[in-house]
Amino acid sequence: MKRLLLVMALSTCLAPGAGAQSLCASDGQATPVTLVERFISADCEACWSSPQTLKPSARALTLDWIVPSERGDDAPLSAAAIRDAQTRLEALGRPVPTASSMTTAKVVGARSHRLRVAHGVAVGGYLGASIELKTTRMPQPRENWSAWLVLVETIPAGTEGSPLERNLVRNVLLSTWNKPEQLSKSEHHVFREMRPLNIPQGATPERLRVVGWVQDGHGRVLTAAQSVCASPEAR
Repeated sequence: MKRLLLVMALSTCLAPGAGAQSLCASDGQATPVTLVERFISADCEACWSSPQTLKPSARALTLDWIVPSERGDDAPLSAAAIRDAQTRLEALGRPVPTASSMTTAKVVGARSHRLRVAHGVAVGGYLGASIELKTTRMPQPRENWSAWLVLVETIPAGTEGSPLERNLVRNVLLSTWNKPEQLSKSEHHVFREMRPLNIPQGATPERLRVVGWVQDGHGRVLTAAQSVCASPEAR
């Protein structure tokens, strides 16, 4: 039964037109121009609620990571802290912040890359999600591309103690891409990953969506995308 639930969760996000919930995809959305990542120590409750937090531009893809602290479950933001935040800091070559820190990376957004992310309905505590890259380019010899598929909970401004909207990172799928699945008729190389992502306790399923990006071996963000769910009226 559990396997059946996961198949159902994944089947709704495989391709455009797969169902009403497949509208939770990046189809038709402009490629973000920057990737902005805010890291907050689980110890710094004031950082989460600070009105001085810089608000990125509308064309930025913005993420909020809560980094675990040595206090563990005693830290005020421990319920939202994930070890993936430390993994991301290591990938960026950045230290764990004592309070908060922020990074900004330009998204190359080359026309040779087309990235799509999507997700289906929440089933049995999981959300089926996918990330797919179609590109006319390939990684250089002995270079691997990294694909990041991130489950975020979009926290509206003025709720959960935050004065501004946040995309709180809840789960992460990190894949290494060096060989495409296929060469399509249009001569695009295709890289694809589909997985059920666990929904952490305390997350609100209705607020969840996925974002993703692909970076090269030098850390450059080649392309990025974020899913958007159509309103019930549009479905």
